[in-house]
Amino acid sequence: MRLLPLQLFAAMLMLGAANAQAAQPATIRVDYTHSGNALSDQYALERVVVEPLPWPGNLAKNFDNSNRGQNRVEVVDAETGDLLYSRDFSTVFGEWRTTEEAGKISRSFQESVRFPKPQQPVRVRILKRDERNQFSVSWSVEVDTDAQDVVKQQPPAPAKPIPIHVSGPSPEKVDLLILGDGYTQADMKKFEADARRLSAHLFSVSPFRERARDFNVWAMAVPTEKSGITRPSTGVHHPSALGTRYDIFGSERYVLTLDNRALREIAQHASYEFIEILVNNETYGGGGIFGQFSTAAASNEWANYLFVHEFGHHFAGLADEYYTSPVAYQSASGRPEPWEPNVTALRDPAQLKWKRHVKAGTPLPTPWPKAEYEEASRAYQKKRAALRAANRPESEMNALFREDLTRSRALFDKQPHRHSIGAFEGANYEASGYYRPAMQCLMFDRSETFCPVCQDGISEIIDLYAGAASR
Repeated sequence: MRLLPLQLFAAMLMLGAANAQAAQPATIRVDYTHSGNALSDQYALERVVVEPLPWPGNLAKNFDNSNRGQNRVEVVDAETGDLLYSRDFSTVFGEWRTTEEAGKISRSFQESVRFPKPQQPVRVRILKRDERNQFSVSWSVEVDTDAQDVVKQQPPAPAKPIPIHVSGPSPEKVDLLILGDGYTQADMKKFEADARRLSAHLFSVSPFRERARDFNVWAMAVPTEKSGITRPSTGVHHPSALGTRYDIFGSERYVLTLDNRALREIAQHASYEFIEILVNNETYGGGGIFGQFSTAAASNEWANYLFVHEFGHHFAGLADEYYTSPVAYQSASGRPEPWEPNVTALRDPAQLKWKRHVKAGTPLPTPWPKAEYEEASRAYQKKRAALRAANRPESEMNALFREDLTRSRALFDKQPHRHSIGAFEGANYEASGYYRPAMQCLMFDRSETFCPVCQDGISEIIDLYAGAASR
């Protein structure tokens, strides 16, 4: 069979990088459980795994200084205490514990951390952000990656990675793995087409457009028996390898997998640092957890937006800037300064975290037609809920979304601070007390571009992973 140009290029790159990859250490994965409730949490080690592929990252960039996420993993020399590796991240458990259910019961979630194989025994520490917004050690476990009980052999890959966008050796690039769920064997061509279409759109949006050569993109899907994923609220239950489903935490549009073990055992057969799961569904939905994965309904009319918006959560820890849509989370007491780079409690306007983008004379807080927007949004949300309750065709929901976006643009276009960077009240699911940088941004509604502050937040993470040789 004749190879396509990109496939041939990818094959040549992989062959040419074989010696360099051989110098890379193995990839270690520590699987553990994280359990608890709204008030307390506990950890327990499940297993230590040597993954099949070498470490995909740049060994010169082992330390994370982004200060994002609810958690941080630190790998330290067990004897000397020297820091060997760190990464910030958030978890599904961290989101769940803010729900109403977490105030009533305890639950357990699977989690994993990955790092380059050390030459000596190490201590793996999980840190948690406290009420002072500082990290403190929440759990620590001794790990000898050469120990007898470490899992050193893996079963064959259940699917073969497809090169989508290959720019160079993995250690010099950001490696994005697009996984498919809800695609049957007959849907495999559709999956590849979806992955190519949506990754191409990602690289049409700044700053990904300007940094496309800093990325590799791979795609892989394990076929399912039926097309589409589980949607319990409508009585649809479709088993799949990843276990992705709608209705997470009672939110009809929230799509995640809670089966971390299944996710990692499939993903380990491709070079990856970030994962986006495409679900083969038309119904609007998606989700994103910083440092874990993101999801998007590939067959929805708004798939382009969903793919990029949710990837913004997963890749850069960007906060949702909207606040009028119903969410599963409970309001936090007080107004702590968020760790996310694109929202603020504005405790000290003179020290605004994105002040370099604010022009002299811009008022803080920054005026915008908040009351008028909220009045229209209440009517829109009422229509949206009615459409879902009646299980109306998705085309009607898509039309409502278009109508809402058109109305918002018409309202904003008349405003003097339409294109200003400032501090616009209403963000982070709260109508008051939190502020976003711009009147409109891809993290606020279904518009097409990231504001400059979000672009900065994304670029900083690209810089953390992409090697200097690729710049």
